[in-house]
Amino acid sequence: MPELKTHAELLRSLHRGKLLVLPNAWDEASAELVVEAGFPVVATSSVAVAEALGHQDGEKAPWREMFAAVARIARAVPVPVTVDAEAGYGLEPAQLVAELLEAGAAGCNLEDTDHRAGGLAEVAAQADRLAGVRAAADAAGVPLVVNARIDVFLPPSGIPEPDRTAETIRRGQRYRAAGADCVYPIGVSSAEVLGRVVEGVPGAVNGNTGPELDLDTLASLGVARVSFGPRFYRGGLAAMRGALEELRVAAGKVGRGAGVSRG
Repeated sequence: MPELKTHAELLRSLHRGKLLVLPNAWDEASAELVVEAGFPVVATSSVAVAEALGHQDGEKAPWREMFAAVARIARAVPVPVTVDAEAGYGLEPAQLVAELLEAGAAGCNLEDTDHRAGGLAEVAAQADRLAGVRAAADAAGVPLVVNARIDVFLPPSGIPEPDRTAETIRRGQRYRAAGADCVYPIGVSSAEVLGRVVEGVPGAVNGNTGPELDLDTLASLGVARVSFGPRFYRGGLAAMRGALEELRVAAGKVGRGAGVSRG
């Protein structure tokens, strides 16, 4: 627990100053590559972890399997690990925090999509849930870094496009007041919109790269951290698919040989 507390304090400190870049891993080998490349934190991707375990994203994977994968990653690397915990798998805040800490997590993402009812969780209920997570982490003596993902810009949210920025800011303010360390408006692809979110929500904001949002632009907007979701996982599969196709073509060109004449 003392080491985990140190990891959480380090993770929190990295949200101040230089942009924190978080390539997302899904198993021990990918996490070790992140560390070997010099990144100070390993973040997981729920999509990548679930698919690697043979399940779909969206809390379709058994939560015990997801946390077991996190534990293997945390044991494999010497740096803080922050976990994409989806919407918390229906666990009560105290149990969720206990499972995260048992797995070795120094931080977590918690999204406001309601995977059971569909659409977004009601903002007050989500804020209460985040407050419960913060209280449970405080009681455990570990300053777990909570990244509150805001899913307003994702199509299933049902929020009309003209209202999305204001609703994201409203939710971000409530989540920060509830104890979240960072907010994550996933799906924002506009530099202008993301800048408004950064201005409207106090504290750290997590962004993603895109055509309008390279690392320099994110840093100039005041974004604290950037993550990549399943991008590296899917890129690895795409590279393997391409290599296999090349191998299939090459194998098809290999002749059987003329054999050996024995007179």
